[in-house]
Amino acid sequence: MADLNHVSLIGRLTRDAEYKVLPSGQAVCNFSIAVNRRRKNGDNWEDEANYFDIVLWGKQADSLNRYLIKGKQIGIDGELRQDRWQQEGQNRSKVVISAINVQLLGGGPGQSGAGGGGGAYSGASYSGGGGGAYSGGNYSGGGHSYGDGGDMDGGTRVPSNHQFTDDIPF
Repeated sequence: MADLNHVSLIGRLTRDAEYKVLPSGQAVCNFSIAVNRRRKNGDNWEDEANYFDIVLWGKQADSLNRYLIKGKQIGIDGELRQDRWQQEGQNRSKVVISAINVQLLGGGPGQSGAGGGGGAYSGASYSGGGGGAYSGGNYSGGGHSYGDGGDMDGGTRVPSNHQFTDDIPF
C-alpha cells in the first residue's frame, strides 16, 4: 500500500501572514492557524486550542497574502513536511503544513462563519458556494464563488453567480 500524507483543517490565523519573494522568484507566505477542539472535562466542555504553522507557495501565496490577516478563518488542504536544520551543533526539526489549497472562509473575529455572511473584503463576502466550500472533511474541488458581487481588489465587480474554477482572481 502507498503512503498517505494529507491534512485538512479549518482554523483562524494567529498572526498576519509573512510574505516574501525568494531570489529564485518564487513567492512564499508563512502563517499560523489555531484550531479549537472541544473536549469534556468532568461535566463541563472546554475548548483546547492547537496551533499549526503553514507555508503557502507560488501563485496562491502571491494572490492571498494580503487577505491572510490575524483572526481570519480559512480552510487548508495540504500535507505535512518536516523541516530539519542544525543550530549551534544541535539537530533541530519542525513539522509544518505545506498548503496545497487555501480557502478564505468566514470573517475575522466577531463576524459570522463560512457561507454568505461574514468575511467582508471591501464590501464583498466570500460565500464558499459553487462547490468550493469545505464540506464533510474534504474539499469538493468545485470552483470558488463570491456572494454579493461587491467590490474586490480596488473596484473589480464580480457578479454573485460567477464561478471561478482555477484560482482566486486577486
